[in-house]
Amino acid sequence: MSFFIGRDREARRAYGFDEVALVPGLATINPEECDVSASIGGAKLKLPIIASAMDGVVDVNFAVEMGRCGGLAVLNSEGIQTRYDKPQEILKKIISAKPEEVTNLLQQIYKEPIKEMLLSKRIKEIKAGGALAAISAIPKRAGSFSDIALDAGADFFFIQSTVTSVQHVSSKYAPVDFSRICKKLHGKIPVVIGNCVTYDAALALMETGAAGVLVGIGPGAACTTRGVLGMGVPQVTATVDCAAARDYYFKKSGRYVSIITDGGMVTSGDICKAFAAGADSVMIGSALAKSLESPGKGHHWGMAMPDRYLPRGTRVQVGTTATLKEILLGPANVDDGTQNLVGALKVAMGSLGARNIKEMQLVEIVIAPDIKSEGKVYQKAQKLGMGK
Repeated sequence: MSFFIGRDREARRAYGFDEVALVPGLATINPEECDVSASIGGAKLKLPIIASAMDGVVDVNFAVEMGRCGGLAVLNSEGIQTRYDKPQEILKKIISAKPEEVTNLLQQIYKEPIKEMLLSKRIKEIKAGGALAAISAIPKRAGSFSDIALDAGADFFFIQSTVTSVQHVSSKYAPVDFSRICKKLHGKIPVVIGNCVTYDAALALMETGAAGVLVGIGPGAACTTRGVLGMGVPQVTATVDCAAARDYYFKKSGRYVSIITDGGMVTSGDICKAFAAGADSVMIGSALAKSLESPGKGHHWGMAMPDRYLPRGTRVQVGTTATLKEILLGPANVDDGTQNLVGALKVAMGSLGARNIKEMQLVEIVIAPDIKSEGKVYQKAQKLGMGK
């Protein structure tokens, strides 16, 4: 439904995680019997949670531990891990930098050339640790980096930019042929492409042969895209729209493309709502940056922050609260929904009567902008639980 925002100009109402709530149905299920496994292009994941390709979140050790827990971590192929032989020294500089210095420092650090040898090495190190290896590249490097990923034995290849479209126009360079890359890797490595937030854009990306589509522009905790560029769509509406494109494409082609909601999820409740909106998996950063294993040691910064011309990110301090296993699988030692994310998802699915992720995508959603504050006077006054 659209509303007039001025003379002859309409705008559609869109919804974020804090504006909706999930409604239990007639049946409930033992949470232990709920299946939270996911699949991307035929590749199976025990958990439907993917760690975002940010230097403050994922390095080799983190990716290995994420794999042990059953999830997937994506390594930034153009980050510190592939520019420096000893990334720990660089990370210490970023973590200790003053807030007013960090943007310039990152711009200087990321001027160091990417070393393809290091990219191959990192992939092999993750594989040697027994985990699935996934890397992310921006579109202009996707062609050459996909070859490296294939040769090094990567299991997933992500192509990411702030806004990704099939119909990219430029008079200065040839646009990336996503279809060619997907065809080259078909049957070898699933290709995930993003980001987008609309039905038409998602459908166009699916038609290139992508195994998954990333949904989300600007919702991340460290991202400033919405402030700098003024664009984005709240994640619930964006996920619903892109999931509708997935369902249409499946009916049309018989090929299922995974929808991965990327960013904006602060608590386990947000993750539950993303699946209810239609996600097959979720990609999160700040929630996992709080782990003892994260390379940022409680600090998290956006992928577009080091941009030399228009930085669109900031360094945020999220703190270190628990091990990665505790954050994902529990037991939780806090009451705010930031730990035991998978346990919370299972309890929600059981309460909603959803046996698996596909059934979770069908639960009832209501518009409820006051749902988090209703009856929480004492929590808010004492800054406890949901009142923090």
